[in-house]
Amino acid sequence: MAIVRTSIRFTAKAFCVAGAAWALCGEALAQSKSQPQPANVGVWSLDSRLRYEGVEQDGFADADALTLRARLGYESPAFHNVRALVELEGVGHLTQDFNDTVSGSPTFAIVPDPEAFEVNRLQLTWGGQAGRRAVIGRQRITIGNGRFIGNSGFRQNEQTFDALRLGARPLPEVALTYLYIDTVRRVFGDDSAQGVWRSDSHVLQADFDLLFGKVSAYGLLLDFQNASAQSSQTYGARWTNAWDVSGINARIALEAAHQRDYRGNSGNFDLGYQSAELALRRDRLTATIGGERLEGDGAHGFSTPLANLHPFQGWADVFVNTPVNGVRDLYAGLSYSTGPWPADQPAVLTVVAHDFTDSGGGLSFGQELNASARWTLAEHVTLEAAAAAFDGEAPRFQDRTKIWVTVEFRI
Repeated sequence: MAIVRTSIRFTAKAFCVAGAAWALCGEALAQSKSQPQPANVGVWSLDSRLRYEGVEQDGFADADALTLRARLGYESPAFHNVRALVELEGVGHLTQDFNDTVSGSPTFAIVPDPEAFEVNRLQLTWGGQAGRRAVIGRQRITIGNGRFIGNSGFRQNEQTFDALRLGARPLPEVALTYLYIDTVRRVFGDDSAQGVWRSDSHVLQADFDLLFGKVSAYGLLLDFQNASAQSSQTYGARWTNAWDVSGINARIALEAAHQRDYRGNSGNFDLGYQSAELALRRDRLTATIGGERLEGDGAHGFSTPLANLHPFQGWADVFVNTPVNGVRDLYAGLSYSTGPWPADQPAVLTVVAHDFTDSGGGLSFGQELNASARWTLAEHVTLEAAAAAFDGEAPRFQDRTKIWVTVEFRI
């Protein structure tokens, strides 16, 4: 399938939606310029996102999903170094021609953005000296680059955690983080059988700023009472560094992890994870090349059930669940930032190509092409258009093309 063909079908409607959203945001934007707030008052927040997502996938009717997400939050002023935060979130459907995984027709392709109205965050935060910090309650959590723990912020209903988070910096070069996760509130919402996971999970991470780069060592002991097949114990480390050579900024990241079954998981597996990425930036152009490998043993695949899944292994989300024979993703991309246009921030243009095989590299799964353009239209408004085209080479991975147009208003 050609991405151009799907673009013709979807783009006209999507950009009409974007234009309408921009018009609706105009008056509110004019009244919402940032103003300094006194220390003894709280802070209000508003985050709204209108998105069109079109999906054409072999074996399913084409999906046309127009959804609106809004969040309204308030954080209190500090009292004895403690702040309280509450945030409400609502997701509504403006079209019905898609499978939202809860109430939509299964004949349509999936767009996992079900309708919802819920308390998105409800937390207390305490801050002290030496980087000491404690957060308890329903909260947004992303650790590192989000590959193992994240909020899945791409979806309209983000993933949040009923958890305790502790942090400290005993030395300027050392940061420690501990999480206890009691409940995972997933993107599928409370009405889904898989929307809420009951958890007894522990996460530990230590970050070290060293002369030769930053090293992060972590351990994840994940135990889910009502999703025991996703329980696992994972230990790993990530190293990153950056330097400038003759006007070129280079960044490198290497990561490896080891995963085994844990607690209620009846499986017996011993799997590895490896990733490597090199990015070179000169002026406004950045080139990236990398690879990521999640092992499989024929019965289980290396799993990352709490991850920010969309940014990894292609935007078409074909491999959100690792195949039992694993997956290897080799990718290369280019990103270009324009001068400040049309507002004070650059437009960012990105294209990435992926090649997928099993973890051993012997069986081809397919190729994918991703492209996006993001503009800051004004201080509080962004517009993004993106597309993904996956060409599968195995029957279990159907061809699919996806396109998104998103307008976001945030203060």
